[in-house]
Formats: sequence, C-alpha cells, structure tokens
Amino acid sequence: PGFSLFTDGVTSYHRVTGVAGQSVTLPCYYNGEVTSMCWGRGSCPWLNCGTNIIWTDGYRVTYRRDGRYQLNGNIPGRDVSLTINNAAVSDSGLYCCRIEVRGWFNDIKTTLELRINPGELIFLLL
Repeated sequence: PGFSLFTDGVTSYHRVTGVAGQSVTLPCYYNGEVTSMCWGRGSCPWLNCGTNIIWTDGYRVTYRRDGRYQLNGNIPGRDVSLTINNAAVSDSGLYCCRIEVRGWFNDIKTTLELRINPGELIFLLL
C-alpha cells in the first residue's frame, strides 16, 4: 500500500490527523531494492529531505534528530512509516518521505500533511 499523489498543480497531500500527547504514524512504503531514505519537515526539496528528522541506510536508523521520532515498521521490508511519539500541536505541517533511488531525479518523494489536534485537556490546574 503506497500513497502516490500525482496530480497537476494541486497541492493536496495525504493527510494524517492525530491528537496531542499521543503517538501518530505517517505512512510511507516503497518497492524495489532496499535503499536509504529520509524524513524531513516541509515539502520535499530537490535534494535530501530539507530539515532532516530521520535517516536510514535501508536497514537501520543512522540519524535521529529527536528521540520522539521512530521507525517502528520493518525497515528492510520497505516500511519506513514515521511514528511521532507524544505528538504536539507544533508537529503539525508538511512532512517529506524521500526514498533514494539510483540515477538522477529518480527519488520517490511523498509529501504528507500532519494535523495534530489539541485533544481533551484533562489536567487539573492546582
């Protein structure tokens, strides 16, 4: 299951909604040979992932900006979905999943939109 949105001039992204304080997962999968990939904030730029969150070499995570970011899927099985633990409203926005494919401009780029809702405030202010 992959989310491919190839539409001309429409900036409509696959949207994922979560609740603050819980974990949320942004789906990303690919086919073909196992390869390195990265996640970043914002839409996918020409190179790399912009503001890098996490990198893998195709088999394991090689860079993680923050311990809240996890790849809980089977990385060599090409499930590189990003889980954000203890999500915050400030995590809302666009995310780039970039799969590195050999050759020029062959990378698979998926931009997803994350919306974190404040959720229920059940804290008693003492």
